[in-house]
Amino acid sequence: MKTKRAHILLPQDLMKEIDSIVGPRGRSAFLVETAREAVRRKKLLRFLESDTPAWNDADHSELGRSAAEFVRELRQESEKKRAKKQWRAKK
Repeated sequence: MKTKRAHILLPQDLMKEIDSIVGPRGRSAFLVETAREAVRRKKLLRFLESDTPAWNDADHSELGRSAAEFVRELRQESEKKRAKKQWRAKK
């Protein structure tokens, strides 16, 4: 992973707390992990506050059929797998 150096200023009390948890050699990794979590949280909040739907029917066309049809196909696939397994066991 490519990295880029960034000069940041932290309050002394916060730096001491971070050091007490991860030590001075673990600061960068700790701050990267913390920043990633914060970015994920901010993105999620932005999405939840937006009007963008979570579900897009175009991405799940297989569910456009009726539930009964969907379950029937699942059962047929299961039966095929079971029959194939039994056939192999007889060999």
